[in-house]
Amino acid sequence: MRNLFKKDNKAPLYKSFYHAFCGILSCLKEERNMFIHFSIMCLVIIFGFIFNIKLSEWIICIILFSLVMALELVNTAIETTIDICSPQINPKAKIAKDTAAGAVLLTAIASAIIGLIIFIPKIMAIF
Repeated sequence: MRNLFKKDNKAPLYKSFYHAFCGILSCLKEERNMFIHFSIMCLVIIFGFIFNIKLSEWIICIILFSLVMALELVNTAIETTIDICSPQINPKAKIAKDTAAGAVLLTAIASAIIGLIIFIPKIMAIF
């Protein structure tokens, strides 16, 4: 049995960060939905500066950005792993992939609603 407290990994810590950033960039380049989430994040940041949103609103937006994008990364990892392990059509693989995608969708919808709650009053104040 492996000792959970023994440090087995001799690779430097920076390599872990390097591989994590490679995963993020790969997902951003290869996954359409990740690109959409990233683009929306950029728009929200721009509008956040334009409308001078409060610190608490920035914190909420940052949490939502990271949550949606992290779930998209996990969804991609799940889908890729299932495609490798089960290249043939499998109803249980479909459930796993659809459920992971559903988690991203649910979080993205909730994030959009929260974004509207933050930004609509600011937009309405202009008119």
